[in-house]
Amino acid sequence: MKILRIIFLYLVIFVACMFVVVTVMENWSTDEQMLFAFFTPGILVWRLERKRAMKLRQAYEVNSQRSYGLSISEPVSTQPEGIRREQQLTDKGHQRNQGQGWIPKGESITIAGRDIGGMLYVGTPLLLNSRGYREKSRPYIDLALSVARVGADKAGEGMPHWPGYSDITPVCRATYLDWLAGGRSDVSYEPGYLFLYFYGLERRCLQDHPSDAERQDILDEVLRLMSLYPNDGSVQRYLGEFAQFVQVSLSNPSDQKPIFGNPGWDVPLAVMIKVGGCVGLGEPLSADWLLSWFLCHQDRSLRTPATRCPEEFQALFRLGFEKRFPNGLKVTKSRKQLKVIYQAASREFQVELKPMVNGQPVVDISGLRKPIEIAQELADEAMNDLDKFSRYLARNPDGRSSLEALALLPPDLWSLFSSENLEQLMVWASDRVSEGGLVPVVEVLTKLGGTRPDGIGKRQFTDAADALARIGFGMAPDPRFALRGPKFEEPVVLFKLGAAVERLENVTQTYRAALMKLALSTFVAHADGQISEGERKLLKIQVEQAEGLSDAERIRLSANLEWLLVVPSDMALLRRILKEMGADRQADIRAAVVSIAHADSSIHAAEVARIERIYKTLGLDPAMVYSDLHAGNLVDAPVRVRAAQAGQPGEVIPAENVGRLDAARIAAIRSDTALVSSVLGEIFAMDQDVDQDVDADVAEAELLPSPLGGLDPKHAALVREILDREHWPEDAFADLAERHGLMPAGAMETVNEWAFARYDEALLDEYDGYDVAPEIVAALRAELEGELC
Repeated sequence: MKILRIIFLYLVIFVACMFVVVTVMENWSTDEQMLFAFFTPGILVWRLERKRAMKLRQAYEVNSQRSYGLSISEPVSTQPEGIRREQQLTDKGHQRNQGQGWIPKGESITIAGRDIGGMLYVGTPLLLNSRGYREKSRPYIDLALSVARVGADKAGEGMPHWPGYSDITPVCRATYLDWLAGGRSDVSYEPGYLFLYFYGLERRCLQDHPSDAERQDILDEVLRLMSLYPNDGSVQRYLGEFAQFVQVSLSNPSDQKPIFGNPGWDVPLAVMIKVGGCVGLGEPLSADWLLSWFLCHQDRSLRTPATRCPEEFQALFRLGFEKRFPNGLKVTKSRKQLKVIYQAASREFQVELKPMVNGQPVVDISGLRKPIEIAQELADEAMNDLDKFSRYLARNPDGRSSLEALALLPPDLWSLFSSENLEQLMVWASDRVSEGGLVPVVEVLTKLGGTRPDGIGKRQFTDAADALARIGFGMAPDPRFALRGPKFEEPVVLFKLGAAVERLENVTQTYRAALMKLALSTFVAHADGQISEGERKLLKIQVEQAEGLSDAERIRLSANLEWLLVVPSDMALLRRILKEMGADRQADIRAAVVSIAHADSSIHAAEVARIERIYKTLGLDPAMVYSDLHAGNLVDAPVRVRAAQAGQPGEVIPAENVGRLDAARIAAIRSDTALVSSVLGEIFAMDQDVDQDVDADVAEAELLPSPLGGLDPKHAALVREILDREHWPEDAFADLAERHGLMPAGAMETVNEWAFARYDEALLDEYDGYDVAPEIVAALRAELEGELC
């Protein structure tokens, strides 16, 4: 019919032109008359056909109002002119005519000897206007073009950045047809072939306005294509934007579910419409929709706990939201309305979307900042509460269901992640406390972890203490402050804290000083192999009279005394620490010890004996005790060391000088107590909480580039040698640190703090030497090899 129409028009115009030649162009040459008579009808017919095609195009592309309150305005098209179609419009929509146009799903066509299923365009391609990147529509498979016998270009070397079937080489056409015929799932093909196929799906869905059922089929196909190339940024971006656009037009905003993951940069369109609709209608936001908006926002700031334990993080975020906004969050309405322009991946057309919800325009939320700031505050609180649980999972990926993991959860989540075993743990701990509190450390770790451990590491022991603290029970010693932790065969002391404690490490400096003073005193008491009743009473009095402690800290100090009375302090460790500190620090240590004797403004015989034992244990001359005691600004007079008894007559002892307390001297004694805290804390304390920031000295030192960035040169060199062994004996590690001019205890602390900041795990685990974390070793070796390359 089209051919007949063109012939008829040509003949009519030809006759008219001949009449013009005979009547008007008599003086023209014969050649000029012939050119006019034959070429003018052709030009006029071409213009008439183009105008006709434009009318059909405009009639066909008038967008209908979408259902569910969403409307799509008339497309902002880049091809209003020069369009030639080989399709026909019927009352049923756009259909093929003699193998031309869209091949629907379920049908197939044979092209160049290959049977190819539907969902693609076949035939003479549409002509685009001059503003397009190509003159011919890209997705059309033009049957008139040549195709190579073998598709040998899987790598897409002949494919341009924006491929079009009419522009690629015959070999690329054959390769593309092979990919289509092979099921369109072979990921060994260059993604450019996928895009060439996607261009047709995109055009069909957004330009031809098929039924919702067909649009859903196209959407499903696009989502399938995205799953083939999950790591290709271009595929995920372009196909993802299309999927969002279509999903919005197919769904009811009231049925939209929150999205808690956003691989892209911009907030998903569905979230923009739902949240913007609520804001526009004046409805308060729920916890889920604020969380969805926040997690999809480009300004969000998330730490490891939010990604390692997302379910717990989201639950804690909701609980914090409900406490702060029980009636929902009211958001100030913006004047700007949401308008989205979808730019086709093929660059052949645009579609503008102006969504409506319940008859009201959707508010553009992209410029709102206050709700995101509120969400960030709630997220920070949730992540802080999950720090211990997250780090436990990092060290024990399979331990999520253990009692220890459950106990490390914030108490607010216990009702959501409940377990009868947690109640049993509380009963077990309460029974052990009532029996005296002494429990083998192996039993505690087995009860919490579910399996008997092969050994005890510092972090494992710290996790156990934190887990018990969450249910209101303490464990002495606390590995953060004690002189040493228990050995495999030794007991620990369980006791009631009085209330659940979130962070055991949050204690005062006074408590640290009192604990170190107690550890030193019990060390002296154990020096002769037994503890007398008098020594026991004196130690208890020391705990009761310790000043500046809270009730909770005094309870913890008493429990540590019970453990220190049962488990002797490690003299060898003390000697080694003294050796590490060097002779220049012995004076500070002696001053700290003497300050203990001066703390009550009098010196007792028992105190003198204890100080003598300390000096002997530390390898100091006991004779120095008396000179050190008199150097403490006491009255220069004989000191009572024991009660007077009748004996041989001799010189009269002067009366004991019992003067009034001097306020200046009391201030000096308190200053000495601070010295006890700083010096003894440095000597006896085990590693402090590894979650603290890196030392200022390290931060200010010359930093090395990745992968050892954050370490000064000495510690970086130490780490490189640490990687050579899976386990370092204490002596070997001490020698290694000495070679690098470092003290072992300080070096281990610095290295572990750096490792936690970078890998969320300690590099060295101290127990019977130092175990080196294999995961960090593997990661560092890989990075160091890359640095060499």
